[in-house]
Amino acid sequence: MPLSEGFDELFVEFAQELRAAGLVIGSDDVITFCRAVGVLDISDIMDVYWGGRTTLVRRRDNIPLYNEIFQRFFFNNFPEEESEIKKKFRAQVSTTATVEIPENERQEDGEPGDESKMGFMAASHEIFRNKSFNECTPEELAALRKMMATIRLNPPIRRTRRIQSTNKGKNLNMRRYVRENMRQMGESREIYYMKRKEKLRPVVFILDISGSMADYSRNLLQLAYSARRANQKVEVFAFGTRLTRVTRSLSNRNPDQAMELAGSEVMDWEGGTRIGDAIMTFLKKWGRGRMGRGAIVVICSDGLDRGEPATLAKSMEALSRIAYRVVWMNPHKGNSEKYVPTSMGMIIADPFIDEVVSGHNLKSLEEFSRKLVSIR
Repeated sequence: MPLSEGFDELFVEFAQELRAAGLVIGSDDVITFCRAVGVLDISDIMDVYWGGRTTLVRRRDNIPLYNEIFQRFFFNNFPEEESEIKKKFRAQVSTTATVEIPENERQEDGEPGDESKMGFMAASHEIFRNKSFNECTPEELAALRKMMATIRLNPPIRRTRRIQSTNKGKNLNMRRYVRENMRQMGESREIYYMKRKEKLRPVVFILDISGSMADYSRNLLQLAYSARRANQKVEVFAFGTRLTRVTRSLSNRNPDQAMELAGSEVMDWEGGTRIGDAIMTFLKKWGRGRMGRGAIVVICSDGLDRGEPATLAKSMEALSRIAYRVVWMNPHKGNSEKYVPTSMGMIIADPFIDEVVSGHNLKSLEEFSRKLVSIR
């Protein structure tokens, strides 16, 4: 964030705190620190931490003192003592922000974890994880998307029919054993095993971006972006009244640019919903090839469909035949353990769904990411 926003005064105050604590800091060091932070992202507290550490700390012995002052200055919460500029800074930074200190820099007399991680109150983190997306403010949603970027949503592993040799296992590789035995004139002392090769199972996200999903669609798109960044076996589609493939847009390394590209590529944001037509389009163009056959298909929608019921039933039946698993992520499920579909689209699709999961808050997305990897 540029210095014109006024945070340079806050960073100068921080440098003065360090100087008062005994660190040798010149005016040129303070100017360098302000310039460094000016070209970084202050909404990421790690940028501020390392910007100050690389410009204001000259000796390794001063690092523990720097960590202590940094934690007290930026993280200690005393609202009655905070200046307006510090409150403004806190509003820009995720309220769940943490700074992780390398293991070899902990103080010897400190309690475990005291120096390895500093941050805001953990209670606020739990509030964020359990708060529904449709109840969050724009600032809270921005913070949640930063947290969501840390989710590692890896595709599960599938066993193929191909065989590979291995040094250990349960099944003997008799063909190789006989071949090696004959080559060594019956004196082979090695025992060879074999196992089936493993590959990543494809995962397909089909995201509902209609008006009824406006409170959730961008967060689910962020989840799909994290999954795509984790592995190239992930495909992403968005639909309202028509289906659009956004996989290439979400392959961008910059998350903001990826979201912007995907948004410009989809032309029917917050419009109507035709789930059956979207799934049928996927099956005709992509589903019957390597992308859809044997894949885990995750449909993210509330089931409020304006299309023909017969089309939805036909497309879901065809999808269930070629997909390995059909998972429906419905934010309206919430925390309910005994979810009963109420919308017409969910009632029609229910016989062809393997599992219904929620996606209404960060905690449910984290649980889904752990569950997805374990599918065999």
